[in-house]
Amino acid sequence: MAARRLVKTRGDDVRFRVRDAKVALGERGEPWWEPTDDGRRDRLSATIRALLRHREGSTICPSDAARVVGGEDWREVVQLAREVAGELSAEGHVCITQNGQPVGIDARGPIRLGAGPDLAL
Repeated sequence: MAARRLVKTRGDDVRFRVRDAKVALGERGEPWWEPTDDGRRDRLSATIRALLRHREGSTICPSDAARVVGGEDWREVVQLAREVAGELSAEGHVCITQNGQPVGIDARGPIRLGAGPDLAL
């Protein structure tokens, strides 16, 4: 809803936020009840971007996005969420950190995702 309210005040410049939110929730894109690898990747990417925008400067865990996309089976989606985060990091949309320090997606253990320099807000 925050994205929709922004469209009223800022116009079409922020419509991409509404799209990300709708894809993340499964309202657009491939049917969420018939998941494919590409469909899950699209939803994870949109979910990560939407969560980072919503948290305004806070970080998220890849499992946060996996929970949105995977539902009860979210643990099966965590590795894919990390892969998508790596792709978003390469594009500059996400910064991957561990203990507050920048790391690569291949880091072992828990990582956090923060907004990258190219994440459109």
